[in-house]
Amino acid sequence: MTEERVLALAGLFQAVTLARQLANEGRCDDVAMAASVASVFRIDAPSVAAVYGRVSGVRLGLRQLIAQLDEDGRDMAVTRMVVTVLRLERSLARQPALVARLQEGIVAARRQVEHFGQDSPQVARRLAELYAETLSTLKPRVMVSGHPQYLQQPAVVEKVRANLLAAVRSAVLWRQLGGRQWQLLLHRRQCCMLARGLLTGATLENG
Repeated sequence: MTEERVLALAGLFQAVTLARQLANEGRCDDVAMAASVASVFRIDAPSVAAVYGRVSGVRLGLRQLIAQLDEDGRDMAVTRMVVTVLRLERSLARQPALVARLQEGIVAARRQVEHFGQDSPQVARRLAELYAETLSTLKPRVMVSGHPQYLQQPAVVEKVRANLLAAVRSAVLWRQLGGRQWQLLLHRRQCCMLARGLLTGATLENG
């Protein structure tokens, strides 16, 4: 396990956690969501940390990853969603035409970012549409349970899907870095140790 892989994994855990926050509370950590959504557009970043802006961009994800690796703090709903996203990434990898369509959609959405700003409802809507047109057509589907009051609000659903797109982005990155699911079981302690070190560094970095 490497720091780069742990960062990508933290990106995945963060995006899934944000989707769950939105589904259950109708809102989420805006700073963390901004970093997660930005990662979708940073295809040619010079480093893994730069994909999320910097290490502090995935602080929420690092905390969640540590909690999931620790027997006492585990949230099985988050674990299930992470495993589903990793399987969804494998399905996507077997569909090159869909990958190309997804990439084209991200480039088009980037133009909306330049026009409206990344945190605008228009960008969240476009990313949600892109998720629905591409990743939602594959199996397994990522099921997000939550409060019906929030899941009936289009703006909340759009943000949920935008975060799921960010989750898949991190899953793709993790795979590109040599990440494999069995490593989570075999190198759990090492992964947890690296995550704690990165979280400490991010806290210092952020002041």
